[in-house]
Amino acid sequence: MDKIPILRMGAFLLVTIQVDLYDRLALNLEADLVQMVNKTSAKGVLIDISAVSIVDSFMGRIIGNIASMSKILDAETVVVGMQPAVAITLIELGLPLKGVHTALDMEKGMKLLKSMIDETEEDADEDQTHDDFIAE
Repeated sequence: MDKIPILRMGAFLLVTIQVDLYDRLALNLEADLVQMVNKTSAKGVLIDISAVSIVDSFMGRIIGNIASMSKILDAETVVVGMQPAVAITLIELGLPLKGVHTALDMEKGMKLLKSMIDETEEDADEDQTHDDFIAE
């Protein structure tokens, strides 16, 4: 059975989709990726779809599901390399992909993930400081 590799880069997971995703492969990717987020305590997921030229509503839902499940597990999701035709198709299908952040390429996607993680850590530090103040 085909599998899409999931690479760990520090606090992030990287997925590069190089093949057309048929339904079973997409479902396996969703399950494997969510398990890896949980197992590694990843703070971010970067999905490169630059080789994907066609999407359908099922694929769009899978990307949205990955982002939602990752968010519940405290990880942000960024999709990079989206072709214009893919973006148009997703919108025409009524799939705005709430919770999915996008960037033009991997470099910009990594910067976006890092900035989101830094903001989250700053917010957590502020919450802790506020809790310490109340406790005193």
